[in-house]
Amino acid sequence: MNPALLPRLIDQLDTIIEGKREQLELAVCCLLAGGHLLIEDLPGVGKTTLAHALAAALGLRYARAQFTADLMPGDLLGVSVFDRNRSEFIFHPGPVFAQVLLADEINRAGPKVQSALLEAMEERQVSVDGQTRALPTPFFVIATQNPFDQLGTYALPESQLDRFLLCISLGYPSRAAERALLEGRDRRELIAELQPLVDAGSLLQLQRQVQTVHAAPALLDYVQDLLLHTRNGRWFAEGLSPRAGLALLRAARAWALLQQRDYLIPDDVQRVFPAVVGHRLRTVDSPVVNRSASLQAAQALLEQVAV
Repeated sequence: MNPALLPRLIDQLDTIIEGKREQLELAVCCLLAGGHLLIEDLPGVGKTTLAHALAAALGLRYARAQFTADLMPGDLLGVSVFDRNRSEFIFHPGPVFAQVLLADEINRAGPKVQSALLEAMEERQVSVDGQTRALPTPFFVIATQNPFDQLGTYALPESQLDRFLLCISLGYPSRAAERALLEGRDRRELIAELQPLVDAGSLLQLQRQVQTVHAAPALLDYVQDLLLHTRNGRWFAEGLSPRAGLALLRAARAWALLQQRDYLIPDDVQRVFPAVVGHRLRTVDSPVVNRSASLQAAQALLEQVAV
């Protein structure tokens, strides 16, 4: 598939989520890289709308799971129910068997449900009733998360945060974008009218193209320097792991393809670095991962590391 279609895809999404083009580009970049996306922000700023619009624009099957304190793993994965007529158990798949799963307010569910989702995110399969079931291809989790200091939230463990390739925030709209929202049609109606520009097969082809984006030895040196500086104890309590380093490189390659290039430049790494780092690392002066503080530290680190 021609990557030249990708700007048109962003333009289409921009008609739904106005004034947030950089966040839209990062969201598409995450899916091109085959990663899962975490959106952390206040309720009501368009997190769910973005997830639904992405699924519609990509022509993928979409399902939403509202995470609550009483949600059970079976509600997410599915359950086997005995059929009297057939005298056997029939498996009824849960919402996780969609191609795009919106895990809405993921940090309001308990640890058992979060653990059930972890296998799906990492292995692209789930284990139910002693049987392993493969998930569809492609498979993406787009999770929304309220700020950790809000009531009724359970902090996600570091192991699960690390499975999200990128974390973004939408923030409040600009005055012009909010006026367009107030005067315009309902976003759900607009999403229903979206014509997919990409299908599942084309998306898989684009993901294979991401893997072929060239990274020169000097560029890999720069990536290693960034990783090393996250581990020196100046900004962060612990540094990025090798797996996170691979995630950074994969996201940078996807960003390069989004810019119509088949090779990496330092700007690609710099554009995705805060979104890769912000949810993975905690600053030296914070007992928990605070994304706002981590983003500031990541920006300071970028300014210190020579290209």
